[in-house]
Amino acid sequence: MVATEPLVAEPTVMLTDEATGELRRIVTEEGDPSLGLRVFVSPGGCSGLSYGMSLEDHSDDGDEVIKQDGLTVFVDEFTANFIRGAQIDYVKGLMGAGFTVHNPNAVKACACGSSFDTGSNAETAQKCAD
Repeated sequence: MVATEPLVAEPTVMLTDEATGELRRIVTEEGDPSLGLRVFVSPGGCSGLSYGMSLEDHSDDGDEVIKQDGLTVFVDEFTANFIRGAQIDYVKGLMGAGFTVHNPNAVKACACGSSFDTGSNAETAQKCAD
C-alpha cells in the first residue's frame, strides 16, 4: 500500500498580489512581524451582514489561520461560513484606498461596499446611514 498525502482544503480566503503588498507594508511599518489580518463578518449593515478587518497578533480558538507569502490571515468559524472562496484585494480609487472583499457567496451588496447578503440573512439588514 502506498502512503498518500492528505488532501488539503482550499483556504477560506486568499489575498491578491495588491493586498499582499499592502499588508506586508503595514506589518513592516508596525514593526511587529507577528501581526496578521483578521477578516470578520458581523450581523447588521444595510444588506444584512458587514465585513470588518483588523490587525491581530494571535489566533483565537476555532480560527482558521491562513499563511500566504509569509503573511497571516485569521478567519473565525462564523465568518468562514459567509466568505468561503473570497478574495481580499487592496484597491485605490478617487474616494480613497483600502482592503475590499470579493465574495462569491454574496447575492447582493450595498453601494457602501462593506455590507452584503448571502440570501439567508435579510432579517439582519438595517437602514442605510444618511
